[in-house]
Amino acid sequence: MPDRSRLRRDIWLSIVFLVLTAILWFLPTGFEDRGDPTALRAKAEVLSVDDSRVLRFGVLKTGWQTLSMRLLEGPFQGQVVEGDNQLLGKLEMDKYFQPGDTALAVITTTPEGGISRVNPQDHYRLGVEALLFALFAGLLVLFAGFTGARALLSFLFTALAIWKLFIPAMLRGLDPVWIGLALTTAITAAVIFLVGGLSRKSLAAFLGALTGFLTTGATALLLAPSFHLNGAVKPFSETLLYTGFGHLDLTRIFLASICLAATGAVMDLAMDVAASQNEVLRKKPDLKFGEALRSGFAVGRAVTGTMTTTLLLAYSGGYMTLLMVFMAQGVPMANLFNLNYVAAEVFNTLVGSFGLVATAPFTALIGAAVFTRWRRGATPR
Repeated sequence: MPDRSRLRRDIWLSIVFLVLTAILWFLPTGFEDRGDPTALRAKAEVLSVDDSRVLRFGVLKTGWQTLSMRLLEGPFQGQVVEGDNQLLGKLEMDKYFQPGDTALAVITTTPEGGISRVNPQDHYRLGVEALLFALFAGLLVLFAGFTGARALLSFLFTALAIWKLFIPAMLRGLDPVWIGLALTTAITAAVIFLVGGLSRKSLAAFLGALTGFLTTGATALLLAPSFHLNGAVKPFSETLLYTGFGHLDLTRIFLASICLAATGAVMDLAMDVAASQNEVLRKKPDLKFGEALRSGFAVGRAVTGTMTTTLLLAYSGGYMTLLMVFMAQGVPMANLFNLNYVAAEVFNTLVGSFGLVATAPFTALIGAAVFTRWRRGATPR
């Protein structure tokens, strides 16, 4: 197919996903009305801090700070207000303000429209987050051009699909595992076909990735009972139950999160194998099925070894301080690996690795068939 036709096809596909992304952006989750309708949010500059009611116990602080703040935006812009910052003595949850800091202030209004109370919710980070995302997007598009723009679109589509579809579906009580598998299928299709275009390379990568995360899901469901993990090992799981969602199955949510977390690595591996086979067939279009299959296996073996280690590093990095605590206290390895939190990460890593190991040979097999037996008299694209 001519390159111009491929470009036109990719543009139309990008337009379709751009529309879908816009729809997701404006799609209500159904949980917006659970917030406080009288609350406004505004950026505020911290002018002064009263620490007279703060109690210090080493690095921990309890009590509260009284902050004087100038509101920098919103209907009350320019007004100087006071608010209390409660300190719980937990470093992972507490925020400590000093004069000159910028806070995100939550303003509770009165029925008459005045200010009832101001809560400095946390340090204001939205500006630097937006700047960081803009730099990431600009660098991606600058380096990869139209492909980078499509990759950025797939990134936004994935984030919105998780926030607007996956999470609300689980909160409504739908089975997280089946919803997760459906969503990962849709996300995988969106990412692979947006980045790789509507081509045989993308088809092989998609089908290979599909076998990978289906293997991950099946392995998770099969082995989960033996690990006796209740899903509460994830942060804020109990908080979720106490906020009116006690009917949710935390174990099924935990299994769904495993499938979702492994999808990225599975996609990478599938695209690596399919792209390598595609490039080989472009240079040598008369390659036979067996030769293409062996080439895919060779690439798959090399990439699988690094990808499984990638999962190990990613999961262990999230629990580095926990591992340091156990080592500092001389906890034996047998006790360490038998603990809920550690066993959950072992389960995460090994189940995700099962999916990766399955992805490589299946993608090589599918790619060899697609590239050599579906030639149509043309070189692979």
